[in-house]
Amino acid sequence: MTRSGRKVILRRLNVKRIIIRRMANLRFCVTSLWSHLFSCCVGKSSVRYKQLLPSTIPRSSSPPPATYPSRAASCCCENHNDSSDLVALKISLLGDCQIGKTSFLAKYTGREKSKELQEVMGLTHMDKTLCVKGARIAYTIWEVEGNNNQKQLPVACKDSVAILFMFDLTSRCTLNSVIRWYQEARKWNQSAIPVLVGTKFDDFVQLPIDLQWTIANQARTYAKALNATLFFSSSTYNINVNKIFKFITAKIFNLPWSVERNLTIGEPIIDF
Repeated sequence: MTRSGRKVILRRLNVKRIIIRRMANLRFCVTSLWSHLFSCCVGKSSVRYKQLLPSTIPRSSSPPPATYPSRAASCCCENHNDSSDLVALKISLLGDCQIGKTSFLAKYTGREKSKELQEVMGLTHMDKTLCVKGARIAYTIWEVEGNNNQKQLPVACKDSVAILFMFDLTSRCTLNSVIRWYQEARKWNQSAIPVLVGTKFDDFVQLPIDLQWTIANQARTYAKALNATLFFSSSTYNINVNKIFKFITAKIFNLPWSVERNLTIGEPIIDF
């Protein structure tokens, strides 16, 4: 290739880089403006965190570091017959159908979804018992099935300490639906901790990098508007599934939380 030919190619590449950079800047400005407008419309709900009763947590001058049980420890708790130290809490999973809510629930509880899920009138729920600070925490996790089960929201959301608003990372329409789920859920529960969860991260990383960037920034914008913590997850590879519930446990009981933000495109994002 001649020198003049190389110069022409380099000039075209430089022009292309400038265009891409300007488009990225424009996209960022539009995203920021949308975030500001959306925050004004939705507002940020105040969140009240419940704490363990004084009798269920050892007294000390300063709280010790958070320790979370292994699966073996959880099984030990589940076989415990004494219920005097049991703290029962409820968590809700909301989102469109076919986004992986049931697989997410089955992965966390460690049970076969086809055999052990309890289904009642459009609602699915499973139990998970943990040992935290000498107390046993019994989570009852409720999933609202499908897109047309809004009538089940009062039952699913009432008394929940946390609500997971879930969407498929490869389907932007399910992310847009999060707003509707949030607005409906807040009619029945104003105090639950909001968590925004993107599922199917293993499929998401196969998308073009510019599309990943767009979806990730839209998800971060929604999380900020909803005053929610954002997690990208994968039930298939158990990415951030347990970490989400560790985060919820830490928030509820005011335990230390050491996980760092991860905003790197192509990695499972955690933003709070």
